[in-house]
Amino acid sequence: MTRLTKNASFRYKAYLEEIDYTVSRGLDRNQMERLATLDFIRNGQNLFITGCAGTGKSFLACALGHEACKRGTRTLYANAAKLLGMLKAAKVKNSLEAELKKIERCQLLILDDLSLVRLDAKERPILPDIIEDRHERKSIIITSQYPSSSWYGMVGDPTVADAILDRIVHSAHSIELTGESMRKLKAKKV
Repeated sequence: MTRLTKNASFRYKAYLEEIDYTVSRGLDRNQMERLATLDFIRNGQNLFITGCAGTGKSFLACALGHEACKRGTRTLYANAAKLLGMLKAAKVKNSLEAELKKIERCQLLILDDLSLVRLDAKERPILPDIIEDRHERKSIIITSQYPSSSWYGMVGDPTVADAILDRIVHSAHSIELTGESMRKLKAKKV
Protein backbone atom coordinates (compact mmCIF):
# COMPACT_ATOMS: atom_id res chain seq x y z
CA MET A 1 0.00 0.00 0.00
CA THR A 2 1.40 3.37 -0.97
CA ARG A 3 0.06 6.48 0.70
CA LEU A 4 0.51 9.38 -1.64
CA THR A 5 1.37 12.96 -0.98
CA LYS A 6 2.33 15.73 -3.33
CA ASN A 7 5.80 14.26 -3.93
CA ALA A 8 5.03 10.55 -3.65
CA SER A 9 5.82 8.03 -6.36
CA PHE A 10 3.31 5.71 -7.98
CA ARG A 11 3.68 2.35 -9.66
CA TYR A 12 4.36 4.29 -12.83
CA LYS A 13 5.78 7.74 -13.37
CA ALA A 14 2.69 8.75 -15.24
CA TYR A 15 1.46 12.23 -15.98
CA LEU A 16 -1.56 13.43 -17.92
CA GLU A 17 0.59 15.28 -20.46
CA GLU A 18 2.37 12.00 -21.30
CA ILE A 19 -0.74 10.09 -22.35
CA ASP A 20 -0.35 8.79 -25.90
CA TYR A 21 -3.51 9.37 -27.92
CA THR A 22 -1.91 8.35 -31.22
CA VAL A 23 -2.22 4.61 -30.54
CA SER A 24 -5.61 3.15 -31.40
CA ARG A 25 -6.83 1.67 -28.12
CA GLY A 26 -10.26 3.15 -27.56
CA LEU A 27 -9.04 6.06 -25.43
CA ASP A 28 -11.17 9.17 -25.84
CA ARG A 29 -9.16 12.39 -25.39
CA ASN A 30 -12.30 14.39 -24.52
CA GLN A 31 -13.24 11.95 -21.78
CA MET A 32 -9.71 12.06 -20.35
CA GLU A 33 -9.75 15.86 -20.40
CA ARG A 34 -13.05 15.84 -18.48
CA LEU A 35 -11.64 13.34 -15.98
CA ALA A 36 -8.47 15.45 -15.65
CA THR A 37 -10.57 18.28 -14.16
CA LEU A 38 -11.00 15.89 -11.20
CA ASP A 39 -14.67 16.83 -10.89
CA PHE A 40 -15.43 13.12 -10.55
CA ILE A 41 -13.39 13.11 -7.32
CA ARG A 42 -15.05 16.25 -5.96
CA ASN A 43 -18.41 14.60 -6.70
CA GLY A 44 -17.51 11.28 -5.05
CA GLN A 45 -17.77 9.38 -8.34
CA ASN A 46 -15.72 6.41 -9.46
CA LEU A 47 -13.75 5.38 -12.51
CA PHE A 48 -13.52 1.85 -13.85
CA ILE A 49 -10.71 1.19 -16.37
CA THR A 50 -10.67 -2.19 -18.14
CA GLY A 51 -8.59 -3.73 -20.88
CA CYS A 52 -6.03 -6.37 -21.69
CA ALA A 53 -2.58 -6.41 -20.11
CA GLY A 54 -0.36 -3.57 -21.24
CA THR A 55 -3.05 -1.32 -22.70
CA GLY A 56 -2.35 1.45 -20.19
CA LYS A 57 -4.88 0.97 -17.40
CA SER A 58 -2.43 1.49 -14.55
CA PHE A 59 -0.73 4.34 -16.39
CA LEU A 60 -4.02 6.24 -16.75
CA ALA A 61 -4.97 5.60 -13.12
CA CYS A 62 -1.56 6.78 -11.92
CA ALA A 63 -1.65 9.86 -14.17
CA LEU A 64 -4.99 10.87 -12.64
CA GLY A 65 -3.62 10.05 -9.19
CA HIS A 66 -0.57 12.27 -9.78
CA GLU A 67 -2.83 15.10 -10.87
CA ALA A 68 -4.98 14.64 -7.78
CA CYS A 69 -1.88 14.77 -5.57
CA LYS A 70 -0.62 17.90 -7.32
CA ARG A 71 -3.94 19.54 -6.50
CA GLY A 72 -3.79 18.53 -2.85
CA THR A 73 -6.15 15.54 -2.91
CA ARG A 74 -5.20 12.85 -0.41
CA THR A 75 -4.72 9.74 -2.56
CA LEU A 76 -3.92 6.11 -1.85
CA TYR A 77 -2.56 3.77 -4.53
CA ALA A 78 -2.60 0.02 -3.90
CA ASN A 79 -2.27 -3.17 -5.86
CA ALA A 80 -5.68 -4.69 -5.09
CA ALA A 81 -4.45 -8.21 -4.27
CA LYS A 82 -1.73 -6.92 -1.94
CA LEU A 83 -4.12 -4.53 -0.21
CA LEU A 84 -6.74 -7.22 0.35
CA GLY A 85 -4.05 -9.61 1.61
CA MET A 86 -2.81 -6.97 4.05
CA LEU A 87 -6.35 -6.26 5.23
CA LYS A 88 -7.00 -9.99 5.66
CA ALA A 89 -3.92 -10.17 7.91
CA ALA A 90 -5.11 -7.07 9.79
CA LYS A 91 -8.43 -8.81 10.46
CA VAL A 92 -6.58 -11.72 12.09
CA LYS A 93 -4.67 -9.20 14.24
CA ASN A 94 -7.91 -7.37 15.16
CA SER A 95 -6.69 -4.19 13.48
CA LEU A 96 -8.94 -4.25 10.41
CA GLU A 97 -11.08 -1.31 11.52
CA ALA A 98 -8.02 0.89 12.03
CA GLU A 99 -6.69 -0.01 8.57
CA LEU A 100 -10.09 0.65 6.94
CA LYS A 101 -10.20 4.08 8.62
CA LYS A 102 -6.80 4.92 7.12
CA ILE A 103 -8.15 4.06 3.68
CA GLU A 104 -11.35 6.00 4.28
CA ARG A 105 -9.38 9.19 5.07
CA CYS A 106 -8.18 9.32 1.47
CA GLN A 107 -10.38 11.18 -0.98
CA LEU A 108 -9.14 9.01 -3.88
CA LEU A 109 -8.37 5.30 -3.68
CA ILE A 110 -6.70 3.62 -6.66
CA LEU A 111 -7.20 -0.16 -6.68
CA ASP A 112 -4.91 -1.48 -9.39
CA ASP A 113 -5.37 -4.89 -11.03
CA LEU A 114 -8.56 -5.84 -9.21
CA SER A 115 -9.79 -9.32 -10.11
CA LEU A 116 -6.39 -10.55 -11.26
CA VAL A 117 -6.74 -13.09 -8.46
CA ARG A 118 -10.06 -14.54 -7.33
CA LEU A 119 -11.16 -13.33 -3.87
CA ASP A 120 -10.99 -15.95 -1.15
CA ALA A 121 -13.66 -16.36 1.54
CA LYS A 122 -11.79 -14.13 4.00
CA GLU A 123 -11.18 -11.32 1.50
CA ARG A 124 -14.70 -11.42 0.07
CA PRO A 125 -16.39 -9.36 2.82
CA ILE A 126 -13.56 -6.79 3.00
CA LEU A 127 -13.95 -5.33 -0.48
CA PRO A 128 -17.65 -4.42 0.00
CA ASP A 129 -16.69 -2.75 3.31
CA ILE A 130 -14.18 -0.52 1.52
CA ILE A 131 -16.67 0.31 -1.20
CA GLU A 132 -19.57 0.94 1.18
CA ASP A 133 -17.45 3.30 3.30
CA ARG A 134 -16.76 5.41 0.20
CA HIS A 135 -20.10 5.12 -1.64
CA GLU A 136 -21.13 8.49 -3.15
CA ARG A 137 -18.70 10.36 -0.86
CA LYS A 138 -15.20 9.47 -1.96
CA SER A 139 -13.79 8.15 -5.20
CA ILE A 140 -12.23 4.91 -6.33
CA ILE A 141 -10.35 4.25 -9.55
CA ILE A 142 -10.37 0.53 -10.29
CA THR A 143 -8.28 -1.07 -13.00
CA SER A 144 -9.06 -4.60 -14.12
CA GLN A 145 -8.31 -6.85 -17.04
CA TYR A 146 -11.85 -8.15 -16.83
CA PRO A 147 -15.15 -6.43 -17.62
CA SER A 148 -17.66 -6.12 -14.81
CA SER A 149 -19.67 -9.02 -16.27
CA SER A 150 -16.81 -11.35 -15.28
CA TRP A 151 -16.77 -10.20 -11.67
CA TYR A 152 -19.29 -12.77 -10.48
CA GLY A 153 -16.71 -15.50 -10.94
CA MET A 154 -13.93 -13.36 -9.48
CA VAL A 155 -15.86 -12.50 -6.34
CA GLY A 156 -17.20 -16.02 -5.91
CA ASP A 157 -20.51 -14.98 -4.33
CA PRO A 158 -23.22 -13.50 -6.55
CA THR A 159 -24.77 -11.47 -3.71
CA VAL A 160 -21.46 -9.82 -2.84
CA ALA A 161 -20.69 -9.25 -6.53
CA ASP A 162 -24.10 -7.58 -6.99
CA ALA A 163 -23.43 -5.31 -4.00
CA ILE A 164 -20.03 -4.29 -5.37
CA LEU A 165 -21.26 -3.74 -8.92
CA ASP A 166 -24.33 -1.83 -7.78
CA ARG A 167 -22.27 0.62 -5.71
CA ILE A 168 -19.28 1.15 -7.92
CA VAL A 169 -19.40 -0.03 -11.50
CA HIS A 170 -22.91 0.68 -12.76
CA SER A 171 -22.69 4.39 -11.89
CA ALA A 172 -18.98 4.86 -12.59
CA HIS A 173 -17.22 6.58 -15.42
CA SER A 174 -15.64 3.88 -17.52
CA ILE A 175 -12.81 3.48 -19.96
CA GLU A 176 -12.50 0.26 -21.93
CA LEU A 177 -9.09 -0.01 -23.54
CA THR A 178 -8.50 -2.26 -26.53
CA GLY A 179 -5.63 -3.14 -28.80
CA GLU A 180 -2.08 -4.33 -28.36
CA SER A 181 0.09 -3.93 -25.32
CA MET A 182 1.72 -0.50 -25.15
CA ARG A 183 4.87 -2.23 -23.90
CA LYS A 184 4.91 -4.45 -26.99
CA LEU A 185 4.42 -1.46 -29.28
CA LYS A 186 7.25 0.47 -27.57
CA ALA A 187 9.55 -2.55 -27.88
CA LYS A 188 8.88 -2.69 -31.63
CA LYS A 189 9.93 0.97 -31.97
CA VAL A 190 13.30 0.34 -30.34
